[in-house]
Amino acid sequence: MTSTGSVAASWLRPIPSGAAPRLAHAGHLGYADRRLAELALGRPPGITGSQWSTAGRARLDLVACAADTGLPRFAVRFGAPAPDGSPARRADRLTDAVCAAVGLPLLRVESSTLGGGDQVRRFVAYVLDARAYTEGTDPDGGDTVGFRDIVGRLPDGRRGPVNDLGALARADAVGAYVAGRLADPIVRGLHVRWTDGPAEGWGWVEVRPGRCLVERVRLTSRGFSCGVEPGRLAEDLAAMALGERLRALDADATSLVDRDDLRGQVRRLAARRDSFDGGFAFDHLCAD
Repeated sequence: MTSTGSVAASWLRPIPSGAAPRLAHAGHLGYADRRLAELALGRPPGITGSQWSTAGRARLDLVACAADTGLPRFAVRFGAPAPDGSPARRADRLTDAVCAAVGLPLLRVESSTLGGGDQVRRFVAYVLDARAYTEGTDPDGGDTVGFRDIVGRLPDGRRGPVNDLGALARADAVGAYVAGRLADPIVRGLHVRWTDGPAEGWGWVEVRPGRCLVERVRLTSRGFSCGVEPGRLAEDLAAMALGERLRALDADATSLVDRDDLRGQVRRLAARRDSFDGGFAFDHLCAD
C-alpha cells in the first residue's frame, strides 16, 4: 500500500451532515451504499463522458468520511471475484480509474464469502484503528511493534496477535477440532502480492483427513495505507472468511478440496514467483 496522502477536495464533496452514518469510529463516519457520482463535484479531467456515466453508477459499500468536515477519506467495496477479461472486471478497472481521478482511495475486497454489512463495518473499523496506531508510532524513536503484531489475550484465552482479523476463526477451528468436527485445528495460509496488482491471501483448514476447506481473497488498495502489509491483510481476510464457513460446516462438505490438489495449486502459484512483488515465501507448503 502507498501513503493515503491528501484528499483531492476539489473533486470530492462532503456528505450532507443530515445523512445517517452506519459507522462512527476513530474520528470518522461511515456511510453505506453510496454511488460514486454522489461523492464527486463533477467529471474530473482525463475521464470521458461515457466512462464517467458508467463508473458514476458504481455503488460503494461504505465510504469513510472525516467526522468534522464530511469529506470522503476512502471507500470500501466488497464483491465476488470476477474473471479476467469479463465485463465485471472491466467495470472494476474503470471504477478504480475514476476513484483515482477524483482522489478517493478505494479498497476492493474480492471474496466469495465476505460481503455482509457487519463484515464491511468490521473491516473499515480495523483499518481505521491500524492507521491511527501507525500514525501515532515513531519507528526512528524505537517503536518497532506493528499494529498486526501486538500481542494480547485472544478470544480462546491464549496469548497471540490480537489484531488478526482471523483470530476468531482460528479460535473457532480449535473449538471445532475439540468437538470432533475438524481433522486438524490449525488454520493455514499464504499470501502474495502481484506486481502492480492486488494482494492475494489464501486460507485453509483440514476438515476431513486429506480434505480441506479453502478460501481465497484478493485485496486491491491503491492509494491507501494502514500500516498492515496488504498481503498479510488479505491472508487474514481469507482466515476471516473461513470462520464464516466454519459456522455452516456440515452444509459445506461438498465444497472441500483434496489436500493433494491444494498442494498442486500452491505449487503452480509458486511457479509464478517472478510475477510477485517480494517473491514467494511459502515454498515449505509445496513439499510432500
